[in-house]
Amino acid sequence: MKRIALFPGSFDPFTKGHEDIVLRGLKLFDEIIIAIGYNSQKQNRYFEIEYMEQKIIETFAHQPNVSVIVYSELTAELATKYNAKYILRGLRNTTDFEYENSISQVNRDLNEELETVFLITSPELAAVNSSIVREVHRYGGHVQKYLPYML
Repeated sequence: MKRIALFPGSFDPFTKGHEDIVLRGLKLFDEIIIAIGYNSQKQNRYFEIEYMEQKIIETFAHQPNVSVIVYSELTAELATKYNAKYILRGLRNTTDFEYENSISQVNRDLNEELETVFLITSPELAAVNSSIVREVHRYGGHVQKYLPYML
């Protein structure tokens, strides 16, 4: 059976930390679907979702076992549609764990076949997060070193 993992997130923007999780996840899974979700908690995106979708596709153009989709539904239901039995998530710190643990419990309750796999962020990328990158970019700072693609 093919091991398919969803890597869901708002990815606003998709950072080198996200890229690291996908590349390391490819050692565990046969296929990874990067699922860009509309987060109901984040009303206004900084980068248009279609722009980010294209940038992520470009980033993994040479990885045939990585695909990118946009979705607006429960992640547990999306996993069923794509026959994904795993959710892939990155953890930078204990705060991430607390948040992600709650989500993984609900996803498992909604879809009992769904397992969440956590990868600890590589140390050199642990300080990189989308919120900080957005803020630096908003005020004209250079963010290229945090992104796996050209803005």
